[in-house]
Amino acid sequence: MSKRLGIIPNSIPVVAKDRMILSSPRKVNLVARLIRGMSAGIAINTLKFCKKAVAQDVRKTLLSAVANAEGNYGLNVDTLVVREAYVGKALIVRRFMARARGSGGSIKRRFSRLTVVLCEPEN
Repeated sequence: MSKRLGIIPNSIPVVAKDRMILSSPRKVNLVARLIRGMSAGIAINTLKFCKKAVAQDVRKTLLSAVANAEGNYGLNVDTLVVREAYVGKALIVRRFMARARGSGGSIKRRFSRLTVVLCEPEN
């Protein structure tokens, strides 16, 4: 993966995680796929104008990763690239909904996890 994106192998990866996004992993992955391989500044602007509701949660996680890179490692924000943005399953809250003739239907509210990894590209 480092060849395709032109990433320095020994550069410092900066990670930000969001563990309880109230949306299914499938929906979050649609938005995370948009920003993979993008520059951090372009990815923030892309998410700002994305019409999906989950895009704001992904944007907050990306901004957190940028703040981590700047504050903790002293990296230049303009040169950062989104190396990875992956989504996983989290909690599933199960509910019951009464249906016709005394039967019941289940409702599953899915939560997801998001991890964003930034690093500097090679020159």
